Amino acid sequence: MKKIIVIVLVFSFLSCQKKESKVEEERCSPVKEKKLEMYQMSEMAALMEQMFVDNKRLKESILNGDSLRSFPKHFLKIYRAKFTDESDNDLFFKQKAKEYIAAQQLIYSDPKNATEHFNAGVDACIKCHESKCGGPIPRIKKLYIK
Repeated sequence: MKKIIVIVLVFSFLSCQKKESKVEEERCSPVKEKKLEMYQMSEMAALMEQMFVDNKRLKESILNGDSLRSFPKHFLKIYRAKFTDESDNDLFFKQKAKEYIAAQQLIYSDPKNATEHFNAGVDACIKCHESKCGGPIPRIKKLYIK
């Protein structure tokens, strides 16, 4: 009986040794490096980021009653900037872009109603993003002037 207990203990000890050495090997083995790919923003994504920043500044100017400068001409790149997925540049997008630009231009040509025109531009952004790419909607909604 003692021999059986000794054999079981030796077997248990050896099996634990193997597991520990295997774990040690896994910890010490060189890690395979993953190839990192840098995200490249499309022209349209970069333009939208810039328009967001410009609109945050514009919102502050409107709220502070500051005089408004002129319509930012780089906004017109919305008609020709390259998309991440070119299939998104469809008739629906073109219509929403047209509405957005019209609202933006009205801010500068009719500053008395700047808040209304500004919010109409934000509406055009949200309506488009509801159909195309919903991710930035919560961020865009922060632009509204209440």
